Amino acid sequence: MENNEQDFINIINATENNLKHVSLKIPKKQITVFTGVSGSGKSSLCLDTIAAESRRELNVTFPSFVQQFLPKYGRPEVDRMENLPVTIVIDQKKPAANSRSTVGTYTDIYALLRLLFSRVGKPFVGYSDSFSFNHPSGKCERCEGLGVVTELDIHKLVDFDKCLNDEGVIKWPAFTTGAWRWKRYAYSGLFDLNKKIKDYSKEEMDLFLYSPQIRLKNPPDNWPKSAKYEGIYPRMYRSIITSKEG
Repeated sequence: MENNEQDFINIINATENNLKHVSLKIPKKQITVFTGVSGSGKSSLCLDTIAAESRRELNVTFPSFVQQFLPKYGRPEVDRMENLPVTIVIDQKKPAANSRSTVGTYTDIYALLRLLFSRVGKPFVGYSDSFSFNHPSGKCERCEGLGVVTELDIHKLVDFDKCLNDEGVIKWPAFTTGAWRWKRYAYSGLFDLNKKIKDYSKEEMDLFLYSPQIRLKNPPDNWPKSAKYEGIYPRMYRSIITSKEG
């Protein structure tokens, strides 16, 4: 079967930068690799000739009002280029590591997939943000959209056979006996400092482990005036686990 001329990008007499009257045909719908030593003209041909002309031709298709906001590309030094498609230049820099980045987000196809899901959903299930793991309306509340859940093993953190006055009752540097986080429990006035954690009543255990941030009604004199009391679980998740502190 004979090749159709439309299946090739035809470049005639390219002299951009260090190119010396280069003419060639590049097949479409195939992977073509340009190799050579530094300064041989690879970038001049691919970026400064093919990509530059493709972007220039694309930009002139827009109205004048739009063109003033687009990047300006000069005409490359080449006699003629034929059958040139729209060119997409991929940055050669290594992407920065980010747990929220995927192949879909790097290529921008993920936004189109979200839009597709929002359009085909019946009954209406929300706008495209509802399908984004980076948006509050779409991400999982449990894993914050990262696909990974960090669980706290309370029995490795707290020694229930010890009381708050014992050294190492809470096994975390900022919670060591006498440290400022330890004082948020010892100085709260809510607990008997010489009572083993395992002997706490249900009300005391709930306060110690699960209480959200609360202002103490009648705090002791050594309790900081602006401080709020918070249980072990919410404090560890809020200030250490989810914030990646320490």
